[in-house]
Amino acid sequence: MTTSRSRRVIGAAALLTVGLVLSACGARVDSADPSGAAAAPSCVDTSGSEIKIGFLNSRSGTMAISENTVFDSLSLAAEQINAAGGVLGKQLQVVAEDGASEPTIFAEKAQKLIRSDCVAAVFGGWTSSSRKAMLPVFESNNALLFYPVQYEGLEASKNIFYTGATTNQQIIPALDYLKEQGVTSLFLVGSDYVFPQTANKIIKAYAAANGIEIRGEEYAPLGHTDFATIVAKVRDAGAGAVFNTLNGDSNVAFFKEYRNLGLTPEQMPVISVSIAEEEVGGIGVDNIEGQLVAWNYYQTIDTPTNQRFVEAFKAKYGENRVTSDPMEAAYTSLWLWKGMVEKAGSFDVAAVQAAADGVTFDAPEGTVTVNGENHHIAKTALIGRIGADGLIHTEWSSGEPIEPDPYLTTYPWASGLAS
Repeated sequence: MTTSRSRRVIGAAALLTVGLVLSACGARVDSADPSGAAAAPSCVDTSGSEIKIGFLNSRSGTMAISENTVFDSLSLAAEQINAAGGVLGKQLQVVAEDGASEPTIFAEKAQKLIRSDCVAAVFGGWTSSSRKAMLPVFESNNALLFYPVQYEGLEASKNIFYTGATTNQQIIPALDYLKEQGVTSLFLVGSDYVFPQTANKIIKAYAAANGIEIRGEEYAPLGHTDFATIVAKVRDAGAGAVFNTLNGDSNVAFFKEYRNLGLTPEQMPVISVSIAEEEVGGIGVDNIEGQLVAWNYYQTIDTPTNQRFVEAFKAKYGENRVTSDPMEAAYTSLWLWKGMVEKAGSFDVAAVQAAADGVTFDAPEGTVTVNGENHHIAKTALIGRIGADGLIHTEWSSGEPIEPDPYLTTYPWASGLAS
């Protein structure tokens, strides 16, 4: 079952390139090539003093507001790794491509990076539509993608490492928090593609099992900027809180309209799962101060490791820049790949996959550990509140890393969601 209504199909050219139909959301993915065809031999060149890696991010289009930050943190990680001697003694040579906020372009650029540029691994993607467009490309080529953004879960591929949160590390803690705060009704607002549609299916299952009423569910196309009608419906529904899965610059228009209609965090709080520090500046602090977010990292985490990360990022990009969860997860992904390669003693995909389990990194968010079975990482859940300073301050923490459960097998109310 595919949950996106308007952005669910990879273009014909990309399908001809990869020779595979997109896997359905929620479908288990655990073979290197679902088609059964043998992957083409790797063209990665390990003979010289450099090794190529690919960065694939939306440098243009509606998602650029978010994805340019990921590109920046990946670049910082590559620079630091090279300064420390590289990976297996080889310097990283970055090949960067623009996904242009379009899933079909992500699929095409992924194919180029793997088959023409011969990169050892690719780092990037943001929307679930982009990830699902790329997934068959990486599986059919038996290549590696490191995906840095929280997502809807119900997926695992041996060719993808997911360094952002899965559902039980972000969405479920957010729902638990709202329930603990006495919220008994929700209004769901999201962008019209895979992540919000599937996330809301999970939220509705949770709500049914926990006595929470869903008073409305509205979707807008990615890039949509007229939220007068949707926000009026939110206001009239009078829910206890809004669960927001909008992505990209739609959030700017949504929160401006939210404030224009006089809705406040005290009256009807919004909890968002795709708004981080970088987006706060674009939305405007006045429009979003006091609202809630759910992530696994904030710039305000007070640890020496995070302080070094923030200082290094600002030193490279300017004191006015902020750090955020997706960029931290991307930064962490490159260091985890380095750890896997060096544990394996090889850039070979099969060797890296075999070595992945238990690889750890002292990340800015805290120590993270790779789960070799489902290729996700253990992460600490954080609920934050947006302050007048434009930063996010922790309101609640799980206190320790939560083991990834992408198929929600440990939640009885989620039975059947992955079918």
